[in-house]
Amino acid sequence: MYQALYRKWRPKTFADVIGQSHITETLRRQVAEGRTSHAYLFTGTRGTGKTTCAKILARAVNCEHPVDGDPCNQCDACRGLESGSFLDVLELDAASNNGVDQVRALRDEAVYSPAHVKKRVYIIDEVHMLSTPAFNALLKILEEPPEHLMFILATTELHKVPATILSRCQRFSFKRITPEDVARRLRYVAEQEGIELTADGAEILSRLADGALRDGLSLLDQCAAVGGVIDSAAVLEVLGLAGNLRTAQLMERVLARDAKASLLLLNQLYGDGKDVGAVLGELSTLNRDLLLRKTAPEGGSVLLSGGYDTAALDGLSRDVPARRLLYMASTLQKASADLYYSSNRRTDAELCLLRLCDESLSGDLTALDARVRRLEEAAARGEVIRSGMARAAAQAASPAPPAAPEPPPVRETSPADPPPWDEPPAPDEPPAPDEPPAPDEPPAPDEPPLPEELPLPEEPRARVLDVPGEIEPSRAAEPPRAAPPAAAPSAPAAPAADGSWWRALAESCKGRLSPMYRAFLDMCGGVLEGDQVTVYAPDEITLGRLDNDRVRGALSEEAERAAGKAVRVVLRVGEPPKASPQENLKNLLKFGSQFDNITIK
Repeated sequence: MYQALYRKWRPKTFADVIGQSHITETLRRQVAEGRTSHAYLFTGTRGTGKTTCAKILARAVNCEHPVDGDPCNQCDACRGLESGSFLDVLELDAASNNGVDQVRALRDEAVYSPAHVKKRVYIIDEVHMLSTPAFNALLKILEEPPEHLMFILATTELHKVPATILSRCQRFSFKRITPEDVARRLRYVAEQEGIELTADGAEILSRLADGALRDGLSLLDQCAAVGGVIDSAAVLEVLGLAGNLRTAQLMERVLARDAKASLLLLNQLYGDGKDVGAVLGELSTLNRDLLLRKTAPEGGSVLLSGGYDTAALDGLSRDVPARRLLYMASTLQKASADLYYSSNRRTDAELCLLRLCDESLSGDLTALDARVRRLEEAAARGEVIRSGMARAAAQAASPAPPAAPEPPPVRETSPADPPPWDEPPAPDEPPAPDEPPAPDEPPAPDEPPLPEELPLPEEPRARVLDVPGEIEPSRAAEPPRAAPPAAAPSAPAAPAADGSWWRALAESCKGRLSPMYRAFLDMCGGVLEGDQVTVYAPDEITLGRLDNDRVRGALSEEAERAAGKAVRVVLRVGEPPKASPQENLKNLLKFGSQFDNITIK
């Protein structure tokens, strides 16, 4: 008759118990020295060896030839207790015998001496299930039992055991068995049973066991029934965990911020009958494993759920910061809790995926933090500086856009009326058919006629140099000409484009603003149009950060102090318009000279 692996491979001695050496060594020493107690309390999670150690201890105290505290398993007492033919060791389940009547019957029988062995042992499993009257009935005999009586109590919920019971027992706490110990034991059992178990298959089974060796042996027994090589893929397929692969695919799309692919895969899972609450729960478990692998790559492996192998976890969490995994964990936890009250669970799950893909959609401080972090990362990579340099280079390389063609103003001129020195020469126009060509410009009346000279290379008239007030050296000796008559009103001048005056204005405001606003001001450009300063932001994020009373007030006050008149501040999104060099020079002379830190070159 076939026997389950966890029953067939139950430890027979203390040395066979896995992962509880701090308990087995103490019990062996007590048995070897004859200093055993009358009452023990074993606590711990399921499958950690509480009942197994209780049975070994019951045989050890009754063994006729103990070996260093372990039962020999060869004498009549060991064989009788192992087969169950001796009734002096009784195992009770407190979950089904929790009434006061059963405990009173046990107390009445306990006074009798054992029939075949030295001690009568009562093993009460799940003792926390006893009722309060049952605990009270057990209390007196547990405090002062006969010499031939021993109680071994086992429980998984220590907090439910009364303090009066705890104070009368020696308590031993069984800890969870590590995945390494479970995997080692599984490989040993598989080798003895002729089961082909691979290393990755044993790793997944050990993690799925969750610290319980009995669960690991049961899972191995289930996989071995299929036959063949038991690897990680076979374990996931046999145990019905193949859906974890699709959960990993969904997590991969979320981490890649691919909202479209995430929603499509969720729709596919929903169409296959998957509950959206289960999907979010599996995502939360996987996210927890990723966070543990990220924050504690060595010691955190004991805490993993076991549904995913190490290679898959490392591949998913390779380029993901821990702060994003923390945000995802809190978002998934909140969404899973809110699903209970939701009227449309599918919509809430989809909204959760969208928030996981883009933190700026969360609508709280996390959204602002995500936006600021993206700007910081872009600045760290130099994208902001490169884009600013590219804009500046493009503005320097591209000529000013030509103004719309307008008919020249009509005015009367005379041969002695030269064009103004500070205006560019008008383009040559062919003379009208019925008029003779205009004669060359004569010299000034107070100068003698000059001899015929060779034509100048490019500019026959004086031009403005970089420093205002200086003219070309070749014409510096000429006397000043008469002021030209006032010209007719022309088209309005173009606004002053981004220049040194804007940088001076921004720098003067930085002392009154926080570092965050200073960084945003450096990304903007400014245009002066009469009594209005227009600030052009590169995007909506920058505009939103600067569009407040504090920034507007600082810009307005500094501009008014420099210009000496009231100035309005307007914020817009876009690129500042370009202006001609003449307009830049006029505005710099008019406005920028008020700042001490501007040097006109």
